[in-house]
Amino acid sequence: MSDNRTLLTDMAAGLFADLARKPFAEAWPQVAEAGFSTLLVPEDAGGFGGDWGDVLAVLRLAGLNALNAPLAEPVIAHYLLAKAGIAAPEGLVSISAPGSRVPYGRHAAAVVHVEGGTLSLYRADACSFDEGLSPAGEPWDAVTFTGAAAATAACDVDLQALGAFARVAQASGALEAAFTLAIDHVNTRVQFGRALAKFQAVQQAMAEFSEEAAAVDASAAACAAALDYGHASFEIAAAKLRMGIAVDRAVPIAHRMHGAIGFTIEYALNHLTRRLMGWRSEFGGDAFWAERLGRRVAGLGGHGLWREMAARTDRLVG
Repeated sequence: MSDNRTLLTDMAAGLFADLARKPFAEAWPQVAEAGFSTLLVPEDAGGFGGDWGDVLAVLRLAGLNALNAPLAEPVIAHYLLAKAGIAAPEGLVSISAPGSRVPYGRHAAAVVHVEGGTLSLYRADACSFDEGLSPAGEPWDAVTFTGAAAATAACDVDLQALGAFARVAQASGALEAAFTLAIDHVNTRVQFGRALAKFQAVQQAMAEFSEEAAAVDASAAACAAALDYGHASFEIAAAKLRMGIAVDRAVPIAHRMHGAIGFTIEYALNHLTRRLMGWRSEFGGDAFWAERLGRRVAGLGGHGLWREMAARTDRLVG
């Protein structure tokens, strides 16, 4: 845990709460000014000097508040550029992995692309974007690189995996927020003379919801610890797949508890659940991560899997 995490999360919690549901044009300048992009950049390079646990804490708060601005993408981009010794350009820097769209691509001053062991930095004038939207209505654009890269470097980082970790971290916050909304609703909504929370079927559904949210929390924490240790491929694959299961189970419960009100654009729930459904498929969907995890497990075999799990647990807990 970094020494300044409490200060960091206090600042992020206040800012993101103020920016909740604000449009990109209003939210992004304040996020950029706060300097979150340099969370993983060393202090001697002008950054915050944080760790992946700090990133998890901040991304979780972004998901909890349905922040309508990129945060994970510039954090990862600046981390990769600092690791490669490339100066980050001014403005929003987003990320691109093979087969994935670019979050907020149309607004980016530059894009960091990683493929085949090479990192390439493309400025906006070397990119063409086919604009699209995520289920939450956020920019999610396909990119074609039409010009030469401004800089390149060797890179051994799995960008797809880092993007997947970011979505798990954000989902952990969004699930907590959705659960809180559902709890508040069933405790105040009265049917047949009783609060909804008094009905056994509602209690059972909310218990299942809490289990799913807790599973994603634990998965995200394991990923951050493994990333700080230096080897997180196994944890990220398992976490992204587990997040997909949680979204599949928890989102319908949240909406069943709310009834029709949960779908209205004025109500906060759909701003969380639409993001959750989109994040499930971003940076690799369930099938992608199930195959990657399955191949890893099959390659280890029964005894090998046990030894691997025990060794990873010892490293992360110890």
